[in-house]
Amino acid sequence: MTDLQEIFRLHIADYLQKHRPSRAQWQAIRAIMACRTATLGAHIDLCTECGNVEISYNSCNNRHCNKCQTMQKERWLAARRDELINIGYFHTVFTVPSELNALIYQNKKLMYGLLFRASSETVLELCGAKNHLGGLPGITAVLHTWGQNLEFHPHIHQVIPGGVLTPAGQWRKTSDKFFLPIQALRHMFCGKFLYYLKKTYADLRFYGDEACLNSPAAFEDFLSKLYKKEWVVYSKAPFKSAGHLLDYLGRYTHRVAISNNRIVACENGKVSFKWRDRRDGNREKVMTLDAVEFIRRVLLHVLPDHFMKIRHYGFLSNAQKARKLRLVQRLTNSPLLPLVRLKLSARDILLAATGRDICRCRHCGGPKRTIHSRASPAPPNIIHTLLCPA
Repeated sequence: MTDLQEIFRLHIADYLQKHRPSRAQWQAIRAIMACRTATLGAHIDLCTECGNVEISYNSCNNRHCNKCQTMQKERWLAARRDELINIGYFHTVFTVPSELNALIYQNKKLMYGLLFRASSETVLELCGAKNHLGGLPGITAVLHTWGQNLEFHPHIHQVIPGGVLTPAGQWRKTSDKFFLPIQALRHMFCGKFLYYLKKTYADLRFYGDEACLNSPAAFEDFLSKLYKKEWVVYSKAPFKSAGHLLDYLGRYTHRVAISNNRIVACENGKVSFKWRDRRDGNREKVMTLDAVEFIRRVLLHVLPDHFMKIRHYGFLSNAQKARKLRLVQRLTNSPLLPLVRLKLSARDILLAATGRDICRCRHCGGPKRTIHSRASPAPPNIIHTLLCPA
């Protein structure tokens, strides 16, 4: 089966002849190529009943690796189950005009932070306004940077309970079908983002076609054009239940640019993958790219080091959750589970996700014991070995 690791192994040398990866991209390349290979070490298990020997190679646990998201996803979801509210949740998406894409890519950490700040403040302020809801919402926000065709398309997904906590400590429920006026969301998001963008002008870096923006006059003209654009914000109908919400969150929070099951083939220097064309009724199609271009698009979505792509605001923020979330749960007759972080083992997670007990022999079901274990602290310089063989 063709997967991302195999594509990297076959074509990363060609990619490196044309492109210079950033430090974070280098780390992602090395991790993906080493994941679940002998490079990262392994452990050998022996079945105490039938004598079967199983070798399991270690995972890289890099957040951009499409083989390593199950563990992180399940642990994150376990921490969210104690925060559920017995009410409908809305899904809101904030997208910036495509004219900003190059500028955002050249200033990732700063601009991604502006996306989070502008979108969260928009919802917090509109919810707090007396002519709207007049209270404090809870927001879980997730950054995505890709579209189905793997092009750079930064946007923020927000999952928001359908109601607010008023200053008087009461719960005010929204309509079952309506959260906030879309036009108000669009105008405020646009205004806030461009306001903060202008304030950070001195910290921005401009390269290539964007180099003209080093001129303050050109930058002002650029902002004026953006004010006139139609900014895209939309809100989906609420989820039917907490179970639907967790299923959705699991798919969105730990999604990477492309999963292996979307990759169709890699042959003759080309990669084919499935994608959905939203401009054509969301029909599934197959796109074929040169392998180097495919790798380039995948690496567009590597996040800056230590950047938090999932954030919480309002009564779900770390500063307010312990007190205000508990109050909201009582007001909405939600289950009051202990606010603890469950430390699930790999065995628990894989048993829940796949139904297979990794501590049992896959042949006879007997217990296994580890007879050898070797771990590598970090992937070696695979790229150097690949390009400069002894």
